[in-house]
Amino acid sequence: MSSTKLHVAVLMGGWSAEREVSLMSGKGIAEALESLGHRVTRIDMGRDVAIKLSEAKPDIVFNALHGTPGEDGSVQGMLDLMGLKYTHSGMVTSVIAIDKVLTKQALVPHGIPMPGGRIVKSAEVFEGDPLKRPYVLKPVNEGSSVGVAIVTEDGNYGNPIGRDVAGPWQEFEELLAEPYVRGRELTTAILGGRALGVTELKPKSGWYDYDAKYTDGMTEHVFPAQIPDAIAEACKRLALEAHNLLGCKGASRSDFRWDDDRGEDGLFLLEVNTQPGMTPLSLVPEQAKHLGISYPELVQMIIDEALA
Repeated sequence: MSSTKLHVAVLMGGWSAEREVSLMSGKGIAEALESLGHRVTRIDMGRDVAIKLSEAKPDIVFNALHGTPGEDGSVQGMLDLMGLKYTHSGMVTSVIAIDKVLTKQALVPHGIPMPGGRIVKSAEVFEGDPLKRPYVLKPVNEGSSVGVAIVTEDGNYGNPIGRDVAGPWQEFEELLAEPYVRGRELTTAILGGRALGVTELKPKSGWYDYDAKYTDGMTEHVFPAQIPDAIAEACKRLALEAHNLLGCKGASRSDFRWDDDRGEDGLFLLEVNTQPGMTPLSLVPEQAKHLGISYPELVQMIIDEALA
């Protein structure tokens, strides 16, 4: 691990739907950096972020933002223009990875299995189903299970979906419709060019939505996942391939669904997170810890990769 003491600006908060999670991530990262002897400037991102950064003059920016605009290439482009080094993926990778359609276009031709699907106007779903039920509707470019709806035969959205029923169709003009993949939720973190392992996520109720993700005790994390070796190896291989094909840097996390009735043919990559959570409940720190990498060591490894 690098012993050079740095001035690190930790960029967190912002105005996305994931603000609170980003603040938790940023707090943990800042405290870890200080414990390693680095000087830290905490920045809760507002519209004046460029001014704050130019005043701070950090050696490097630790990007602890989640969602838009911290994960979609906007902040990355700004930091590039300012000539500041920063953690995690660059602008082009971020633009592609946050957009579920662009991600498919980048990965599927290389043999990465992902669910089919198409973009629909939200108004269309009030006329009829875009796909055979059960299917999933989700925003094209939000992370952390924000605004995801699973539409089933007997669900409470109505048939067709009612205009006045709460759901992502009320917030977004366009949605991605995908076939629903039954089965188990698996996730694999990539750090320092290697896959750390596979965690199975078992929500105590319903499915792994935003609340289940960030509320202590709502989701059981099983690591290593109790799955056949061939599936674990496939998750690790596909996560690393996706990370490399998209050009990710630092830590990334790939989320999968596995239909255990279908063996290896039932494994699908759902998305690649270029700014995975770094809260105490987050999956990347958890997988790293199981491999003997402490939280401060993890933070330092991400900094070192950004400086390399």
